[in-house]
Order: sequence, then C-alpha cells, then structure tokens
Amino acid sequence: MGLPRNLVNINAFKNGVSYLGVVSEFEQPKLAIETEDYRGGGMVGAVKLDKGVAAMEATLTFGGHEVSLVREFGTTSIEGTRLRLVCAYRADDGSAAQAVEIYAGGRFTEIDLGKDKPGDQTEHKYTAALSYYRRVVDGRTEVEIDFIQGVFIVNGIDRYAEIMAILMG
Repeated sequence: MGLPRNLVNINAFKNGVSYLGVVSEFEQPKLAIETEDYRGGGMVGAVKLDKGVAAMEATLTFGGHEVSLVREFGTTSIEGTRLRLVCAYRADDGSAAQAVEIYAGGRFTEIDLGKDKPGDQTEHKYTAALSYYRRVVDGRTEVEIDFIQGVFIVNGIDRYAEIMAILMG
C-alpha cells in the first residue's frame, strides 16, 4: 500500500525571474486529444477519431500586485511569455520528494485583478494560452508538446514524428 504524493511547495519563474513567496497557485493545463465521432457503413457504433492535441491553457495566481506580470499582457508573440513552475511533491511514507518542472510558452489572454480591499490579501490571476508545454519529473521529460514545431512526445515516444518526417520529406 502506498500514499499519494502531494504538492509540498512551488515556485514560479516568468522569463527567468523568480516569484518565490509570491506565487500561490498554479492550475495546470489539461492534456486532451480532440476527437470527432465517426461511424461508417457496417459499423455497430461510432468511434472517436484523433483530431490532434486540444488547446492548452494554464492559470497562475499571485499574491500581491506584480507590475512585471501585467506588462506581459498583449504581447504579439505566440510564446512571448515563458513560464517555468518548479514543484516538490512528497508522500508521507518516508520516500524521497519528487521534483516536477513545468515549462510553458504562451501569452496571457486574461488577467483577473479581482477585488482589492485594504487589510485583505490581494490575489491576481493570470491565464495563459499555451503553444508549448513540457513536463519533467525527476529530470526526465515525460511530456513535450510544441504546437508550432510539430512535437508531441510522451514517455520518450514522439507520437508525431512520422507525420513530421512526411512533411519535411
């Protein structure tokens, strides 16, 4: 029997600048395959056809006002904002902590500055549409998705390599 690894702590970096002590929450992007129903003649039922990786977005919450993050809004580059999240996960069974790093490239599509009230904690939420995503666990890349470069790697297998080889032919 084991115990789950839970997040112990987190740090965020934006274009290499650390937000240790300021980042309070990170909503990771959902990894999903877009599908379309298909039922051809003679088939008993429909199957889901793979239509590629679904759009990804992540949300970060920061305590306090961070003008450097607000200044990222409206960048014209699809990967104008580079994010790196460093997470420490640990199970309460005496096992070693696990390092999880998320590398993401995109741009802020929404900044929710919320409500400010004197004496209350200030929180601002930043939503980023991602064109690049990489998840590294204990130094090993588990998932890498680059929409622009045509990269779709999971567990060391480039699931899109055959298609890119044809296109680059």
